[in-house]
Amino acid sequence: ARPQERSILNAHDNELLTQTSRGTPTGGYLRRFWTPFLLSRELPAPDSAPMRVQLMGEALVAFRDTNGRVGLVQAACPHRRASLFWGRNEEGGLRCVYHGWKYDVTGACVDMPSEPEASNFKDKVKITAYPTVDRGGVIWAYLGPRDEMPELPEFPWLDLPDAYRYVTKRIETTNWVQALEGGIDSAHSNFLHARLDA
Repeated sequence: ARPQERSILNAHDNELLTQTSRGTPTGGYLRRFWTPFLLSRELPAPDSAPMRVQLMGEALVAFRDTNGRVGLVQAACPHRRASLFWGRNEEGGLRCVYHGWKYDVTGACVDMPSEPEASNFKDKVKITAYPTVDRGGVIWAYLGPRDEMPELPEFPWLDLPDAYRYVTKRIETTNWVQALEGGIDSAHSNFLHARLDA
């Protein structure tokens, strides 16, 4: 029989560290910080096509409205669960293609064409929406409690002219905490990233 392998983290602790969806300890912690999630150029102009975004285990849709504000909202319309990714980004909001319900960047339903004009039903409908800031060529989101929302970090490069700043992104299919730990652990580079046949 093989000797039992030991790990620094047991399965429970690994799960505790790596799960970032709503209601998890790490997810709750990371949601208390502004998170960069898109490059500004990925939502190039007002009323441009929406983008699918998965952020901390949540399926979301990002869009830039007619006034240039960025919205980050839940992916499905609450009416019939149609994907808002297919919605029309027009006249200050994202309109669901199924029945035309339209949501602004705050998640408020601002138009419900199937209701009579005197109806106030649209005022009772709101979808999950997160605050965003477009600064420094990056779009940032805050997914935590609104009453604990911090100021956006004041990194010096955020206010530099575009000619003095180069912003890029890399998709890394891993947990952010584990990626950070790997990045500061310089000892592993000589072994994990070295060529064994050299």
